[in-house]
Amino acid sequence: MTIVLKLVLVPTFVGAVSLAGRHWGPTVSGWLVGLPLTSGPVIFFLALEQGNTFAAAATQATMMGIISVAIFSLAYTRLAPHTSWSPSMIGGFLAWIGSTFLLENLEVGLVLGFVTVLCITIITVLLIPRVKSDRNARISPRWEIPGRMLSATILVFLITGVAQALGPKLTGLLTPFPIYATVLAVFTHHYETANHAIRLLRGVVAGSVTSTVFLLIVCSTIIGWGIGYAFLAAICVSSLTHTTIFYFLKSHN
Repeated sequence: MTIVLKLVLVPTFVGAVSLAGRHWGPTVSGWLVGLPLTSGPVIFFLALEQGNTFAAAATQATMMGIISVAIFSLAYTRLAPHTSWSPSMIGGFLAWIGSTFLLENLEVGLVLGFVTVLCITIITVLLIPRVKSDRNARISPRWEIPGRMLSATILVFLITGVAQALGPKLTGLLTPFPIYATVLAVFTHHYETANHAIRLLRGVVAGSVTSTVFLLIVCSTIIGWGIGYAFLAAICVSSLTHTTIFYFLKSHN
C-alpha cells in the first residue's frame, strides 16, 4: 500500500505544482515548492514504516534541514546574475553540503530549533537579491515536468528505503534536499533567465516557512495524537501560513 501511495501521491503533487507555476510565474512556482511536498510524504511513510517515535525524531531533523535549503538558495541566487546555471548549482550544492554537515553535529531543542530556522529563513529572504521579471524567456521542453515528477519520486523512495540504516537525524536532514528547487531553478535559469530563477528561489525560501510550521506541529503531536490527527492539524495551520506568505510575496514583487 505504501508503495502505491509513493508512486501516486508524490508525482501528482509535483506535476500539479509545476503546471501551476507555469501559469502564474516563477515567484508563485517557488512559493508552491515551499510546501512540504517531499518532507510531508517522507515523514508520513516513515511513521507508517518505522513508527511514530522514529518519525518524530526525523521530523525535527527535517525542520532543521530547511536551513540548508535556505543556504543553497542564497548561494545560487548570489551566483546566478554572474554565471550560468551549472556553476550556480554547484555553488548551491557546496553550500548545502557544508550546512548539512554543521547541522548534523548540532543539538538543539524543538522550540529553539523552530525559532532558529524561522530567523535564518527570514534573513535569507531579505538577503536574496530583489530583481525584476524578464520577458525574454524560452519555451521549456515537453519532458521537463515528467522529469521533475520522476526525480521527486526517486528521492522519496531513496530516503525512505535507507532510513533505518541512516537513523532518524541524518534521514531528516537529507529529506529537505532541494531537488524541486534545483530542478525548477536550473530549468528556469537555462530556458528563461537568471532573474526568473532568483525570483523562484526567493519564493521557495519564503514558502519554506510553511514547511517549518508543518513540521513543528507534526513533531510535537504525532506521538500523542497519532498520524492522522497530527497531519490534519499540521495541514490546517500550515495552509493558513502559506496563504499569508502568498500575500507577502505578492506585495513585495
